[in-house]
Amino acid sequence: MGRIVAIAAAELRIARRNRWVLTATLIMVLFALALTFAGSAPTGSLGVDLLTVAVASMTTLSVYLAPLLALMVAFDALAGEADRGGLALLLSYPVSRGEILAGKGLAHLAVLAFAMAAGFGAAGGAAALAGGAGPESVAALLRLIASSVLLGAIFLALGYAVSALAASSAGAAAMAAGLWLVAVVLYDLGLLGAVVWSGDGAFTRHVFPWLLAANPADAFRLWNVGAAEAVALASGMQGAADALPRWAAPVSLVLWPFAALGLARLAFGRMEP
Repeated sequence: MGRIVAIAAAELRIARRNRWVLTATLIMVLFALALTFAGSAPTGSLGVDLLTVAVASMTTLSVYLAPLLALMVAFDALAGEADRGGLALLLSYPVSRGEILAGKGLAHLAVLAFAMAAGFGAAGGAAALAGGAGPESVAALLRLIASSVLLGAIFLALGYAVSALAASSAGAAAMAAGLWLVAVVLYDLGLLGAVVWSGDGAFTRHVFPWLLAANPADAFRLWNVGAAEAVALASGMQGAADALPRWAAPVSLVLWPFAALGLARLAFGRMEP
């Protein structure tokens, strides 16, 4: 445990020196505040408070931004170390590859958690002050922050796997960009095409909801909109959320970090320093 904490502390110092903490926090705060007040128009027509609409807007923001920030932090974690010669030195110490991954992951997850709590907390507080907030919307905000951190953890681990598989930092960056594009954008476009082809058939009614839950980005969205009826109404995803059992999306989101971390450990074990 001491070795993991030492690696995490070193990574936090690097992140602070590279302004990663400040950059990630500013990105989250600015985007969350802008999206909150730009999307405040539906509050009157839907009959919900501003914080509810803000949570629905920030859920969409987090689907895109949390994986992107996580991959930006993680893609260089192993490939960059190998390029700079630091990985061979690190592996010469009495520390296992699993401990290296755990230390880096702990530090990077702390950076993401701070950025998301600051960004969503600031936007949620501003929305509550400007348009009111009920107990359900406050619970939805807290769930959004926690699940965003979980989504970030998934893509951090996937980023480590990409970093270990790539031959260089440039290759890792390209693979990370491709992973984000497929998981966050192209996957949904493919499902949309399949739904259009199926119409109201068996695929749309029985297969499509489970394929949504299988993707961590979509599972995150389903969990947040399905857990609160008002948020689902504001986001327009009530039908998709109702088509699945309540446990499907959260279970998928909880299992994904373990699967992604196992993949990262396997890829790192085969990586030559």
